[in-house]
Amino acid sequence: MPTFVSPQLLPILLLLGSNIFMTFAWYGHLRYKEAPLFGVILASWGIALIEYCMAVPANRWGSGVYTTAQLKTMQEVITLVVFAGFSVLYLKEAFTWNYAIGFALIAAGAFFVFRGPF
Repeated sequence: MPTFVSPQLLPILLLLGSNIFMTFAWYGHLRYKEAPLFGVILASWGIALIEYCMAVPANRWGSGVYTTAQLKTMQEVITLVVFAGFSVLYLKEAFTWNYAIGFALIAAGAFFVFRGPF
């Protein structure tokens, strides 16, 4: 594992980067609905390859610091945060109270995963 970033922070940064790429791979093409579907699929595969090059090391190195349940929970929370920003900033969609409440409930679930045993 690289030592220039703490072992606790490195998986989080890699998961953040991987989620940014995956969000663009899955949803970035929605601004270009006139683009041929086959071309969009190929472009998405290329973007997803970069995502995997970050997600796999994040989970490999992160498993030395976090449990797999914690890694998965981090990934899901990061995905929601990235997606919320992406949908507002890139797709120009409104972020409603329904989304905020739903995301808050997921964050509450993440709290219990990281809290430890009762």
